[in-house]
Amino acid sequence: MDFQSILFNAINEILSPTTAAYALAAMGLAVHFGYTGLLNFGQAAYMLVGSYGFAIATINGWPFFGAVAVSLTLSLILTVVLGIPTLRLRADYLAIVTIGAAEILRYVITTTGMTNVTGGAEGISGFKGTFEAMNPIPEGTYNLGTIIINEYDLWLRITGWSLVTLVALLLFLLMRSPWGRVLKGIREDEDAVRSLGKNVFVLKMQALAIGGVLGSLAGVLFVLPRAVQPGNYATTLTFFIWTILLLGGAATILGPILGAMTFWVLLSLTQGILFSLVDSGLIEFMTVTQVGQIRFMLVGLLLMLLVIYRPQGILGNKKEMSFGV
Repeated sequence: MDFQSILFNAINEILSPTTAAYALAAMGLAVHFGYTGLLNFGQAAYMLVGSYGFAIATINGWPFFGAVAVSLTLSLILTVVLGIPTLRLRADYLAIVTIGAAEILRYVITTTGMTNVTGGAEGISGFKGTFEAMNPIPEGTYNLGTIIINEYDLWLRITGWSLVTLVALLLFLLMRSPWGRVLKGIREDEDAVRSLGKNVFVLKMQALAIGGVLGSLAGVLFVLPRAVQPGNYATTLTFFIWTILLLGGAATILGPILGAMTFWVLLSLTQGILFSLVDSGLIEFMTVTQVGQIRFMLVGLLLMLLVIYRPQGILGNKKEMSFGV
């Protein structure tokens, strides 16, 4: 078993663009659930509108920041559509609506009638030119210690993690502000907040919008290293983001970042080790094609143990969990 190669591949996942995208999406979910108590099970929908909005706008001649603005506008529209009929009701209604909306959107963009716009089941490619044109890094390969990457990948990593750092700083300031403290109050007892004269519905809409915008930004970052494929936005994506959030700590700023890093390192390690064991014949009851499913089972088992023995996550505070009081 080439454990050094397996370890290097796992370390590479720590600062990969995909990890940064998942961290951004989980930070948005932290605003929804960790700080406001909103059960959003459709973060994949925000990533979908972000990805497709950016790709379609870029292909139609929009500049990079204009295409990003289209993505963010679509996320705000989605927030209004989801929030107005549900945020005055119990939290579980929002969960039902969001998971349903995410699946409806995914099936709509996959239909043959939308092929000219969304690419249908084939998805969209050829939209990275405006981002590549902004790259100030000279062409060539760069050694980052354990990996060798090209200038585009390096530019993407710098951009992605700079965005994650900026968002983390902004959320830190927001959640320490009076507005952030009111959100925590809504999470604990929205009737008490309402009795103080606060408009709980408007505050929930604001939190849903901010978390959705972060989800759309994550969608843009998510597709810059790859093509836009509708299959990437299934409910599995939302469940991965929830796993990352619970792993790192729901009501924390750094928890989603640490959770994303830990999640992808664990997936890479388990996949590499299982592949090596199967290839070497040390495991005979499993085939290579089964490794992908087995690794998710193992990570799921670890998550179950985490929820049982440390439900607040790695960085979370159990006192802030209303269901843990």
